[in-house]
Amino acid sequence: MHILRLADEPGCRRQIKVRAKLQEGRHALARKILTAGPGSSTSATRAALEDQIGALGLVLNALVLFNTRCMDAAVAQLRADGFEVRDEDVARLSPFARHHVNMLGRYSFQLPDLPGGPCPLRDKNAAADDG
Repeated sequence: MHILRLADEPGCRRQIKVRAKLQEGRHALARKILTAGPGSSTSATRAALEDQIGALGLVLNALVLFNTRCMDAAVAQLRADGFEVRDEDVARLSPFARHHVNMLGRYSFQLPDLPGGPCPLRDKNAAADDG
């Protein structure tokens, strides 16, 4: 009865919906990483499956961190360029974006030396690249 009463309150319903949406975004991103598009992940042994799930968590967290840092840099650049970026809008950004992630191919997990830090953001004054 307690849970039903909580779910009946508008503030609580809103909170439940927000948390569910966050979890759905995280699960969708994990699904994209795990299956790499069409197909499914099948492992013959339990140990292999546990290794795969452990790696999934690591890659998922790395991708969320990457997205968060890129969004932070983009917001900082917009503010530096004089655009009005409201804190309420920034609070609603999700680090679970996945459409820009290419999961096909082979990847190296050796950390290269990046002179000057991460790659710069696109210049707003540069000509648009349609290709």
